[in-house]
Amino acid sequence: MSSLYIYTGASEENVTVIRKTSIGIIHERFNGKGYYYSWADPRTSGQELDWLASRNFCRQKCMDLVSLETSAENEFIKSRIVQNNVKYIWTSGRLCDFKGCDRPDLQPLHVNGWFWTAELQKLAPTNDRSNNDWSESGGIGKPQPDNREAIQQGGAPENCLAVLNQFYKDGVNWHDVACHHKKPWVCEDNDSLLRYVHFTSPNIRI
Repeated sequence: MSSLYIYTGASEENVTVIRKTSIGIIHERFNGKGYYYSWADPRTSGQELDWLASRNFCRQKCMDLVSLETSAENEFIKSRIVQNNVKYIWTSGRLCDFKGCDRPDLQPLHVNGWFWTAELQKLAPTNDRSNNDWSESGGIGKPQPDNREAIQQGGAPENCLAVLNQFYKDGVNWHDVACHHKKPWVCEDNDSLLRYVHFTSPNIRI
C-alpha cells in the first residue's frame, strides 16, 4: 500500500531519547515528525490510559495521538510496536459521533465516518481495503471495523481506532475498539499546537 490513509512491555534501552525540551521527550523522528512512545518513558512505562486520557496526555506536550496517514508512517509505527513487543496502542483515529455527523458525505458512518482527530482528516472508506489497514478479522472473525462490543455484548460502541499486535492472531492491524479501554499510546508532533506555542511563548525551547 503506497497511497495516503486519508480521504479528498518494552525496555527503555530499545528506544533512544533524541530530544528533551521544555515540553517533553521525543524518542524518535520519522519524515520530519517527532514521536513519543509511552512504553519507552520510565514515567509511563507499564501505564495504560483510555483514548481520551491518552490524547490529553499528548496534547499537554504540544503533540497528539498518532495519525497513520501514509503507508510509510503506518509501517514505521507497526515496526516499533513489534520490535518492543507492545500488544496494542491508541491512535488518533475516531468514528464521528458528535453534532454534524449526520452529513450526507459521512453516510453510512461505519464506512465513511472515520477520521484522524489530530489532523481532522477523513480516512479512506472502510470498504476501500487497499487504502487502509483494517484487519480482516477480529474477536468474532469479521473484518474490521465490526463494532463487536456494542452489537454482540450490548456494550459501548467501538468508536476509537487502535493498532493491535497479533491480538487475534491476525497480524498487526487496525481495529475499532471501545474508547474506554486502556492501552499504551504513541504521541506525534502536532504542527498547529507547536505554532501556537511558538507564537504565545517564543522563549520556550521546542
